[in-house]
Amino acid sequence: MKKASLDVVRGTLDVLILRALSWGPQHGYAVSQWIRDRTKEELLVEEGALYPALYRMETKGWIRAEWRVSENNRRAKYYTLTAEGRRHLRQESATWRRYTLAVSRILSATTGPGLRRA
Repeated sequence: MKKASLDVVRGTLDVLILRALSWGPQHGYAVSQWIRDRTKEELLVEEGALYPALYRMETKGWIRAEWRVSENNRRAKYYTLTAEGRRHLRQESATWRRYTLAVSRILSATTGPGLRRA
């Protein structure tokens, strides 16, 4: 039985895209494929979410875009991380690490509310 893919939690898409672009310029489809592949198909980024996010991040100055010819000889918009985007990625990565650690502590708790461990 194939498990259903997880929806991208609101607020995570930007950091996932920035991380994908930290490896170098990519077109949108390559970004979504990288996320899908790295998460073993747990996270699927639909075009309807991806391209508005790329546009928003370009407006914020985190990425820049330019038209190039893709590996299959088609024109594609390639996105590159800017210095500001790298700073934002570092900040958001640290926040997500703290957040996931905190959630992990809750999920692995051995006592309930009001019960303190001695």
